[in-house]
Amino acid sequence: MTTQSPAAEAPAERGQFSADVREHTAASAIQDYLVKIRSGDLGALPAVLGLVALFILFSALRPETFPSPLNMANLLLQAMSITLLALGLVFVLLIGEIDLSAGVASGASAAVMATALADAGLPWFAAAAGAILTGVVIGAAIGAMVVLVGIPSFVVSLAFFLGLQGITLWLIGQGGSIPVRDEVISAVANENLPLAAGWVLCALCVLAYAGAVLYGWSRKRAGGLARDPLPVVIGKAVAVGLLIIGATALLSVDRAPSPTVFLGGVPVGVPVVLAFLLAAGFVLTRTRFGRHIYAVGGNAEAARRAGINVARVRFTMFVICSGLAAVSGIVAAARIGSVAPDAGGGNTLLYAVGAAVIGGVSLFGGRGRVVAALLGGLVISVIANGLGLIGLPAFANFLITGGVLLVAASVDALARRRRQAAGR
Repeated sequence: MTTQSPAAEAPAERGQFSADVREHTAASAIQDYLVKIRSGDLGALPAVLGLVALFILFSALRPETFPSPLNMANLLLQAMSITLLALGLVFVLLIGEIDLSAGVASGASAAVMATALADAGLPWFAAAAGAILTGVVIGAAIGAMVVLVGIPSFVVSLAFFLGLQGITLWLIGQGGSIPVRDEVISAVANENLPLAAGWVLCALCVLAYAGAVLYGWSRKRAGGLARDPLPVVIGKAVAVGLLIIGATALLSVDRAPSPTVFLGGVPVGVPVVLAFLLAAGFVLTRTRFGRHIYAVGGNAEAARRAGINVARVRFTMFVICSGLAAVSGIVAAARIGSVAPDAGGGNTLLYAVGAAVIGGVSLFGGRGRVVAALLGGLVISVIANGLGLIGLPAFANFLITGGVLLVAASVDALARRRRQAAGR
């Protein structure tokens, strides 16, 4: 009897799935990536290219101020609250919903914290916990009305958008503001890590990213799945590592205007935001619940028939969104040093939604990653920061930001059509 070797049996056993287990070369990896782009799977590429272009443009226009260490640190501080708010909206957008109250929910939560600090005299952790609990309750109320009652999220969140502004005004009072003077809360947006701590954080981030990508590659290799060649994976890890090291080195430079004062180090808020980004990324990419979120956003009916509790997923997304909005409000209050009746109002929500969409989250649900909040938040902040430095009037900021958002939404819609045409 003739015995076939395992190598000869493998193609027959794998059959139509042979493309999923083939070993990539550098050329095939690039080719596959170009195919994904042509089929409309752009991911965060437009945001990355836009961010690079904006940095080059503003650095050329204001070379003495825009790329300076002082301005880069200010840019990160400006982006923190909008990034956290956009991160919460990512979860809601992934299931094809919207939360118009996220901005004012951040303001109401911050008002609760400020009142607890100034009037009740509570310690910072109790006041911050009260603010986050406020956000969670708001999200639970919105989620219950959307899931249990069946009211469209647009209508529910619009009602909360109006009502929460009244609550903030009631807590603070007309024309007043409540100061936020707690040292720990203020440190989030106004203090820097010691230089040694900043470099330790840098090393941990570099090692963690390199370990994560290499571990993912090794798991795919052990499972016989398609994967990028090892040199490409190592190249990605090196590029990201150099970017992190360069940013840490830039922030470690003394950026104080006066030679008698040292102002350097990574802002305290940076590791805070990174912690939330990493936690959200872990939930979305490394847990079964994260897969359920994408499934519901892609096709809720198919997810329901697959046994996924769609109602629970939708409810939880609103809770997460408002909870992160509360954290965003805390960071914004720490940066400003007070909470006013209009906290979280105005264009706050529009900027956050714009950040998520610019970063690559689809308005149609089912597509997007956590990095979208970071990239989009940076794009929004770079536009505001750069336009301010070159002295353009305020209306130009609105026009340009609105144009960028419109372009991002158009790219999303066109990419969706390309994906449908390609059967993805």
